[in-house]
Amino acid sequence: MEYSITNLAVDNVGENVYVKAFAEGVEMEQRENPLLVSVLFASYNHEKYVEAAIRSIMAQEGVKFELIVIDDGSTDSSPQILEKLQKEFDFQYIHRPNKGISATMNELLAMARGKYFCSFASDDIMPAGRLAEQTTYLENHPEVPACFGQIITMDGEGHLASRIDSRYEKSMPQVTFEEFFLGQKEIHGCSEMIRTADFREWGGYDGRIAQEDFQMILKLLSKHSPLPVIRTVCCHYRIHGKNASSAETAENVDKLYTNMLQTVELYRSHPLYKKAVKLWKMRWFSALAYKNKVHAITKLPELASWTPAFIKRLPKLLIPSFLLRH
Repeated sequence: MEYSITNLAVDNVGENVYVKAFAEGVEMEQRENPLLVSVLFASYNHEKYVEAAIRSIMAQEGVKFELIVIDDGSTDSSPQILEKLQKEFDFQYIHRPNKGISATMNELLAMARGKYFCSFASDDIMPAGRLAEQTTYLENHPEVPACFGQIITMDGEGHLASRIDSRYEKSMPQVTFEEFFLGQKEIHGCSEMIRTADFREWGGYDGRIAQEDFQMILKLLSKHSPLPVIRTVCCHYRIHGKNASSAETAENVDKLYTNMLQTVELYRSHPLYKKAVKLWKMRWFSALAYKNKVHAITKLPELASWTPAFIKRLPKLLIPSFLLRH
């Protein structure tokens, strides 16, 4: 939008008139088309996928948004790819040494100017219309601080599954703190849209915990429960063996569940705390029994609760992994 004083009826045009005209034009533009969404994009070693991820965001229509990108110390060619894309699309871009995902998300959150924000991973694809649909929902439901949506998985080459992931579809229309705390309903961390001011007021991400999405969802639910889960597909989630939360190795399983239990520990005073600890330790053991049975046995003293639910999972140690459900 251009701002002009061509038609102003003045004899002596001073600099203050230009400034006033520009300021009034900016205010009018902001009223007509306010910046609603900040997309917070943490990039790390996804040179094969990062360009497609950026282009899928920049193709969003129907809502005014900004893209803020931090490359968290990638050692591949991601920084060079992002520099090229920044020149093309003119988004905010920072490349700096590695600090980890939670610290990076807090840095991005501090830079956000949108009324709402969502995070997006550098190996996923944002479906058309996602920003507009979630923004519309929150604009129509000012009483809720956030909403979540659906995902469709895809492989490393971008081939989509035939339908949305049923685990998250079952969580519609809403999820309570207790349901998520005890693993009864699932929410995918790449499907969020959050009111920026609320999440800042609640302290943002806990930098002591390496995993950002589980802690983020529990924090939101601890402040407002239940939260809505809508049908909008928010992410084409790429599964390629190097996802931060893919748990493709026993080592990654250990890191994933250690971080989850660190988050559960923040709610030690909750009446369901002990039950939640047993639940997430049981799931930790179950994942290890699939990935690495020897390692699962070594972790038994730490993870076993000897509840009926845990005992039901012990036979997984004797069943070949290819016969087990992942």
